[in-house]
Amino acid sequence: MIKFLFFVLFLAISLGYIFEVDEMIARNIKPFEALKRFYIDTIITIEQKSEKYFRQASTIQELQTENEKLRLYKTLYESAQNQLDSVLTTIKNPNSTTAQVKFVNVLSYVNFDNFTKVWLDMKKEDNSILGVISDGYAAGIVVNQNGRAKALLNGNEKCNYAIFIGENRAPGIIHASKNKDELIAKFVPIWFNIKEGDEVITSGMDNIFFEGLKVGKVTAIQKMQDIQEVSIKPYANVLTQNSYFVYKRVTKEEKEENKTEQKTDDKS
Repeated sequence: MIKFLFFVLFLAISLGYIFEVDEMIARNIKPFEALKRFYIDTIITIEQKSEKYFRQASTIQELQTENEKLRLYKTLYESAQNQLDSVLTTIKNPNSTTAQVKFVNVLSYVNFDNFTKVWLDMKKEDNSILGVISDGYAAGIVVNQNGRAKALLNGNEKCNYAIFIGENRAPGIIHASKNKDELIAKFVPIWFNIKEGDEVITSGMDNIFFEGLKVGKVTAIQKMQDIQEVSIKPYANVLTQNSYFVYKRVTKEEKEENKTEQKTDDKS
């Protein structure tokens, strides 16, 4: 019995000692516990901010990609709209018929060292000069070479057609420029007042285009003794196109001939 009581007392004293030691350890460890808590909280905060940053960066990248797609769709829409407007303008022209406008594809370059000359997938058997339209803008001319249609695009030294410049409708002829990004209007009468920013359109005086097709805007004027030359920034980007509209101005005789052929076809 005495041994049992002694054992219980010893156990109680041991437990009390252990309890006090545990409290002492707990009291001594508190600063380290706070440091540990601060470390954990900091790491979690940094991870959360990092995750948020990368989510934002990913979102920005996605928005940029989507924006580029929207720009592309906008460009394609405007291109299609310009082409439609050009066709409608041609059809509404008093001297025009639906047979005047033809959609053609580019087959290849004529020479690999000159991107302003291309073969088109259409027959060209007469010596008439046709107009090339790109995105609703004047882009060049088409000529016959051994029965094949050769397009001479804006910037080619042999690509020439008649234009009007500005509100005063100053006449001129389009030529290639030493600056590959521009065109030159030559033989412009000196008495016409022209200023930078004036819009340039086709005049229709050459029987190549109809009047009013946009060409570009004036960037500079060089006055000489009796004429002036005008630098033009063209609207059409001809070096990136693989298809065009080709415009043919139909004469009254051709119209009558087409009507006669159509009547013959209808009877047959």
